[in-house]
Amino acid sequence: MQKSKPNILKRLYDWTISWAETPHALAALAALSFAESSFFPIPPDVLLIPIVLGAPKKWLRIALICTVASVAGGMFGWAIGNLAWDAIGDFFFNYIPGFTRDRFDYVSGLYRDNAFLAIFGAAFTPIPYKIFTIAAGVCSVPLHILVLASLFGRGGRFLAVALVVRIVGPKAAPLIDKYFNILACAFFVLLVLGFVAVKYML
Repeated sequence: MQKSKPNILKRLYDWTISWAETPHALAALAALSFAESSFFPIPPDVLLIPIVLGAPKKWLRIALICTVASVAGGMFGWAIGNLAWDAIGDFFFNYIPGFTRDRFDYVSGLYRDNAFLAIFGAAFTPIPYKIFTIAAGVCSVPLHILVLASLFGRGGRFLAVALVVRIVGPKAAPLIDKYFNILACAFFVLLVLGFVAVKYML
């Protein structure tokens, strides 16, 4: 029996990783990080890890490139939401993986409580960051809130991933795949609990 062709996400994943072995790896990482913040479905970590493995002494520079490009992409996502959502919103719901109306409405509700914390959580954890950047524009969240929360969230995530790869080496990739998202979510939950505790203590 003939094997079925890989689905589109698997093809995008393989294509993304393939850039790690080219002279344009850093440019590809910047482009991927920018695009993932508004529409591309593959997270930058997929390319960040092999690039750092190939140049471990440059881990900080690589992580910073990833962070700056991702935050810039987040600003682009904000602009899409703020300036063009009425015209192109249906495209995202119909064609961007993970971009559903229910999730979008839920995120919009979060911004009424604490926009900074909501964006930080999406930037740091596996939550689809692109939904939060575009929803921030739709909900008119101030751009500086998005930028600050994204710098802390995206920077914290990518620096942590790159540092683990630098310290652990080739064994880091399976460890990150297996545990990093769990640890990131646990850290965010603890952070939220800390905010709640401080709120009730004051």
